[in-house]
Parts: sequence; C-alpha cells; structure tokens
Amino acid sequence: MSKQRESKSKLKSGVEAVPWAMLLRGGVIVGKRWSALSAKERARLAQLVRESRGRVGNLSVKQRMELRKLARKLDLKGIGRELMPLVRRGRRGRKRR
Repeated sequence: MSKQRESKSKLKSGVEAVPWAMLLRGGVIVGKRWSALSAKERARLAQLVRESRGRVGNLSVKQRMELRKLARKLDLKGIGRELMPLVRRGRRGRKRR
C-alpha cells in the first residue's frame, strides 16, 4: 500500500473514532450557558480573555473582578457537572494498549 493511501486510511479511521455524539452534546451544554450571557457580556468576556492571553495575572484587579463576575454567570461548575458523565461514559468503552 502506498504512503498516501495508508495516511488516508489512518485519517478515515481516526475520524470514525471521534465520538461525535459526545462532542455534540458537549457543544450544546456549553452553548446553552454561553447564550445565557447577553451579547454585551459575551463580547466583554471575549475581550478580557484576549487581553489576558490566558493568564489572569495579566489583568488589572478591576478586570479580574469583572472576569470572575462573568465566569460566575456562566456557571463553570455547573458546566463541569454536566460534562463529567460524558467524560466517564467515553472512557468506559476504550481499550488499553
């Protein structure tokens, strides 16, 4: 088998191995919480995350407080509670190598 055919077959089997239903359910859960914020709040949250470059220490104290307030509105703990059963379910059927 040629390298090109071999790589395509690996890609195809990898795509088939993705748990699409689980990813879709996770997207619905996160999307529901995201849409609970107003458009203005979503824009501000995105701006704060961009400014922080992934590090809360890059924000001022006032910006951190604002970020915490928006994160509380998202209910990140609730998202985690809803996503945990999906993660557990996904591990059950996997084979160990």
